[in-house]
Amino acid sequence: MHSDIKEIMFSEKQLSDITDRIAEQINRDYGSSDIIAAVVLKGSLIFTADLIRRLNMCVRLDFIQASSYGAGTQSSGVIRIKKDLENDIAGKHVLIIEDIVDSGRTLALLKKNLKDRGAASVRIAALLSKPSRRVADVEVEYIGEEIPDEFVVGYGLDLAERYRNLPYIGILKPEVYL
Repeated sequence: MHSDIKEIMFSEKQLSDITDRIAEQINRDYGSSDIIAAVVLKGSLIFTADLIRRLNMCVRLDFIQASSYGAGTQSSGVIRIKKDLENDIAGKHVLIIEDIVDSGRTLALLKKNLKDRGAASVRIAALLSKPSRRVADVEVEYIGEEIPDEFVVGYGLDLAERYRNLPYIGILKPEVYL
């Protein structure tokens, strides 16, 4: 285990099982409808790669990068879209894929923005959710697991671009980020 990790929250096997469950729900809900996967960079990249290989429909990948964190551990409350989608989503089913829902501000903005662009539907799949930190009212249709208010890293989640490559999700020791 990495020395900065206090404990492992989800092992590789648990993450695989969570991803299987989310994929089953998405497959059931979308059937054979094509979707555009709007991948929220950078944290959700690893989860997305595992998730889309389990989906039965035609999936077109696109990427969006939005941030409310910078290099810190607390949301700044200011949303910046750093990279926008390249595909025209008008009339298309869009699935936003996110690593973790924290305050909900970023996802609420993204969901509204994509609906305003004329998407036929916009749903959200998130690996993790911290409901205790939610300040924005955003519906997340597919949630892998709800977690307590801990700072987690690994499997794409980071602190200042570190720890993304860990194959599990772990709780970071407070002394590392305080």
